[in-house]
Amino acid sequence: MGKPKFSRKKYDTPNHPWKEERIKAENELIKKYGLKNKREIWKAATALRKYRGQARELLAKTAAEDPQAKKETGQLISHLTRYSILPLNSTLDDVLALETESILARRLQTISYLKGFASTPHQARQLICHGHIAIDGNRITVPGYRVTKDEEGKIEYAIDSPLNDVAHPARPTGEFKSKLTVTTAEVQQGKEPETSAKPPVKQPAPPKKPTQKPEEKTVEEKKEPETKVAEQKNVEDAPAEKTENQPPAEKTAKEPEKTNEETGKKDEPTEGGN
Repeated sequence: MGKPKFSRKKYDTPNHPWKEERIKAENELIKKYGLKNKREIWKAATALRKYRGQARELLAKTAAEDPQAKKETGQLISHLTRYSILPLNSTLDDVLALETESILARRLQTISYLKGFASTPHQARQLICHGHIAIDGNRITVPGYRVTKDEEGKIEYAIDSPLNDVAHPARPTGEFKSKLTVTTAEVQQGKEPETSAKPPVKQPAPPKKPTQKPEEKTVEEKKEPETKVAEQKNVEDAPAEKTENQPPAEKTAKEPEKTNEETGKKDEPTEGGN
């Protein structure tokens, strides 16, 4: 019986915890459907495993023409068509061809996002957990709730939710809803939803026109400006070198002798003078 407070697990975990291919596939599903953890994938895989196991048993019984097997086959297919997992007039072979994404696509989180009630799968999960999404007036706060075909058209915002106001900033715009053309059938086939959230593809820039290269100068024309610059440098440096290295210039001309008048001295009398 077990403890009533702690119920048993309703899903099976993987047999081997470290398989690279399985881990990569589960991570892609988490990003695509905005799941919280891998437990939600394991729950969907367990439900699918039960459907496929039941289909294999019924195939073996129908081969023996068991009337009870035909009745159970009709009940199984009608159950899957009611949840829009399979189309009408399906067979047991179609049940065996199902994948895990067929179950994940019927979650309330995925359908409310595809209906345009949220801009991203993560926002859809947040709105459901906060009580903003209702089905036929009944608020549902379980993102993994499996929606039937009849309930799909009755999804709406809750009556007391502020998102009923068209001008609310968290509500997707009309342009987003018009561009969101992905149906649940495309999601079941494994196609990624094409929304306006994806960045626009950048178009490659046009090629630049080749610029004409100037004609190469001849060797003589290249040398002429170099020689002119060298001559100017030599001219400028020449006087500087002379002033630095040359000793101070000696006086070339003697100063004129000063006269007696300039000195203020009188001429001395000669010996033979009177």
